[in-house]
Amino acid sequence: METDFSKIGQNCADVPMPIVKLNRWTLLTGVLLALVLQQPFITTFLFGMILVAVVFGQKASLIFQLGSRLFAAQIPAAEREDRRLMRFNNTLAMIMLGLAQISFVVGLPLLGWIFSLMVATAAGVALAGFCVGCFMYYQFKLNRYRLLNR
Repeated sequence: METDFSKIGQNCADVPMPIVKLNRWTLLTGVLLALVLQQPFITTFLFGMILVAVVFGQKASLIFQLGSRLFAAQIPAAEREDRRLMRFNNTLAMIMLGLAQISFVVGLPLLGWIFSLMVATAAGVALAGFCVGCFMYYQFKLNRYRLLNR
């Protein structure tokens, strides 16, 4: 039986957790590999990959496409994360990695590695069970509600 990967996730507003975890592992290992090898270019690749996902959505996301194929058997029964939350977290990662790229270009590599490690730390903490971006998203939504609905 052949799976039509183009249909995975299109009719549902959520992203399967195996793909969310793949995203987190990719960011964590990518930044750590870049740091160990002292190759900021790896963080540039991560930045570009996340930028495309944020701007064009999951259909254009390399991680979503790869995860859809790798975890095809698990996806139908997998827990899911709200697509908006995933986009918010990726936007934060994109901003931090973007600031890292600017830092590397202007000759501030230490600052670039700090921004990159912030992404790796958030991904690692999320893999351990506490999503910093999710907490920020919740606080943002809560405070927006408080400010606009009184």
